[in-house]
Amino acid sequence: MFAIIETGGKQYKVSEGDVIFVEKLDAAEGDKITFDKVLAISADDGFKTGKPTLDGATVSANVVKNGKNKKIYVMTYKSKKNEKKKIGHRQPYTKVQIEKIAF
Repeated sequence: MFAIIETGGKQYKVSEGDVIFVEKLDAAEGDKITFDKVLAISADDGFKTGKPTLDGATVSANVVKNGKNKKIYVMTYKSKKNEKKKIGHRQPYTKVQIEKIAF
Protein backbone atom coordinates (compact mmCIF):
# COMPACT_ATOMS: atom_id res chain seq x y z
CA MET A 1 0.00 0.00 0.00
CA PHE A 2 1.27 3.48 -0.84
CA ALA A 3 -0.05 7.03 -0.93
CA ILE A 4 0.89 10.20 -2.77
CA ILE A 5 0.94 13.25 -0.51
CA GLU A 6 1.65 16.93 -1.10
CA THR A 7 3.62 19.10 1.30
CA GLY A 8 5.80 22.14 0.75
CA GLY A 9 4.69 22.42 -2.86
CA LYS A 10 6.11 18.98 -3.72
CA GLN A 11 4.57 15.53 -4.08
CA TYR A 12 5.93 12.40 -2.39
CA LYS A 13 5.11 8.72 -2.85
CA VAL A 14 5.14 7.15 0.64
CA SER A 15 4.52 3.78 2.25
CA GLU A 16 4.26 2.85 5.91
CA GLY A 17 7.70 2.87 7.52
CA ASP A 18 9.32 5.13 4.92
CA VAL A 19 11.67 7.91 6.01
CA ILE A 20 11.51 11.00 3.78
CA PHE A 21 13.02 14.49 3.75
CA VAL A 22 10.42 17.26 3.23
CA GLU A 23 10.52 21.05 3.26
CA LYS A 24 10.88 22.46 6.79
CA LEU A 25 7.74 22.09 8.92
CA ASP A 26 6.87 23.91 12.15
CA ALA A 27 7.23 20.82 14.35
CA ALA A 28 9.77 19.78 16.95
CA GLU A 29 11.58 16.45 17.04
CA GLY A 30 9.33 13.68 18.33
CA ASP A 31 6.08 15.44 17.36
CA LYS A 32 3.36 13.62 15.45
CA ILE A 33 2.08 15.34 12.31
CA THR A 34 -0.74 14.57 9.90
CA PHE A 35 -0.70 15.19 6.16
CA ASP A 36 -4.22 15.99 4.95
CA LYS A 37 -3.42 16.62 1.27
CA VAL A 38 -3.53 13.02 0.04
CA LEU A 39 -3.75 12.97 -3.75
CA ALA A 40 -4.00 9.21 -4.33
CA ILE A 41 -3.95 5.90 -2.46
CA SER A 42 -3.14 2.45 -3.77
CA ALA A 43 -4.46 -0.39 -1.59
CA ASP A 44 -5.42 -4.04 -1.99
CA ASP A 45 -8.86 -3.09 -3.29
CA GLY A 46 -7.54 -0.80 -6.04
CA PHE A 47 -6.21 2.66 -6.82
CA LYS A 48 -8.17 5.73 -5.67
CA THR A 49 -7.50 9.28 -6.80
CA GLY A 50 -8.91 12.53 -5.55
CA LYS A 51 -10.21 15.61 -7.32
CA PRO A 52 -7.74 17.12 -6.31
CA THR A 53 -7.50 15.42 -2.87
CA LEU A 54 -9.18 12.44 -1.25
CA ASP A 55 -11.73 13.38 1.42
CA GLY A 56 -11.06 11.74 4.78
CA ALA A 57 -7.69 10.31 3.80
CA THR A 58 -4.75 11.12 6.08
CA VAL A 59 -1.13 10.09 6.46
CA SER A 60 0.31 10.29 9.97
CA ALA A 61 4.04 10.64 10.54
CA ASN A 62 6.59 11.17 13.29
CA VAL A 63 9.19 13.96 13.09
CA VAL A 64 12.65 12.39 13.38
CA LYS A 65 14.89 15.42 12.86
CA ASN A 66 15.07 19.04 11.75
CA GLY A 67 18.25 20.07 9.98
CA LYS A 68 19.96 21.69 7.02
CA ASN A 69 21.27 20.18 3.78
CA LYS A 70 24.85 20.49 2.58
CA LYS A 71 25.93 23.97 1.54
CA ILE A 72 25.75 24.87 -2.13
CA TYR A 73 27.71 27.76 -3.57
CA VAL A 74 26.50 30.20 -6.21
CA MET A 75 29.02 32.38 -7.98
CA THR A 76 28.08 35.52 -9.91
CA TYR A 77 30.66 37.10 -12.17
CA LYS A 78 30.72 40.04 -14.59
CA SER A 79 33.60 40.05 -17.01
CA LYS A 80 35.72 43.18 -17.49
CA LYS A 81 34.09 44.81 -14.44
CA ASN A 82 36.17 43.18 -11.67
CA GLU A 83 32.91 42.20 -10.01
CA LYS A 84 32.31 38.78 -8.49
CA LYS A 85 30.26 37.49 -5.61
CA LYS A 86 30.20 34.08 -3.90
CA ILE A 87 27.01 33.17 -2.04
CA GLY A 88 26.31 30.03 0.01
CA HIS A 89 22.93 28.52 0.87
CA ARG A 90 21.82 25.67 3.15
CA GLN A 91 18.22 24.53 2.63
CA PRO A 92 16.40 23.55 5.86
CA TYR A 93 14.53 20.23 5.92
CA THR A 94 12.42 18.04 8.19
CA LYS A 95 13.06 14.29 8.29
CA VAL A 96 9.81 12.36 8.93
CA GLN A 97 8.96 8.68 9.28
CA ILE A 98 5.59 7.58 7.93
CA GLU A 99 3.59 5.61 10.50
CA LYS A 100 0.10 5.05 9.15
CA ILE A 101 -1.97 5.59 6.01
CA ALA A 102 -5.68 5.91 6.75
CA PHE A 103 -8.59 6.33 4.32
